[in-house]
Amino acid sequence: MENQTTLQKLNEKISTILNQHQALKAEVEILRTELVTLKSEREIKNQEIEKLIEQNVQKDLEIEEIVDKIESIMG
Repeated sequence: MENQTTLQKLNEKISTILNQHQALKAEVEILRTELVTLKSEREIKNQEIEKLIEQNVQKDLEIEEIVDKIESIMG
């Protein structure tokens, strides 16, 4: 009788461990999905930043050209 109780306790503990393992696997999968999403969002933001930097460089060049024209007119 005592062995059966011990066996039942062991079985319950194994079941608990397996349930925890499944829960952790599900959590890891959620975190992986979130990581992929965040990496994708970061890439989009990085591309937008690069685009804005390029636009800023172009605007600076345009301003320099305008300033050069004004200086040549005022001369």
